[in-house]
Amino acid sequence: MRKTLLLLVPVLLLGACSWGITLDDAAKSVRTAWSGDVSACRDLGKVTVSVMERVGPVDRNNIKVRDELEVLARNEAAKMHADTIKPLAEPADGSQPWGAYQCGAKVVPSARSSAPASSAPGNAQTFPIQGH
Repeated sequence: MRKTLLLLVPVLLLGACSWGITLDDAAKSVRTAWSGDVSACRDLGKVTVSVMERVGPVDRNNIKVRDELEVLARNEAAKMHADTIKPLAEPADGSQPWGAYQCGAKVVPSARSSAPASSAPGNAQTFPIQGH
């Protein structure tokens, strides 16, 4: 019984890391310009967000940490009335600075896809896959 409890505690701690980190309704309209040009946008300032990168001696999944940082940055940018964010540096020690911008109707291209996304049924987006 004691061994089971000792094994259950780390699982609960790791699972609890992302509880409460959700995208606010206002932040759903905030776009992420991964490497897009935001020079035509109005700079509203900088936000720095942070999450736990480690739980005790265990490193958290890097992708999960990055996703949570983006969600938090979008939430903070929405409070500033920004519609676009762009990372200013790579995450370090669970923290990352982001620029907040107001671009209006201007669509800032993302480096994650080389072609525009097409809308698919059910609020999904599809992106073309490039061959090597």
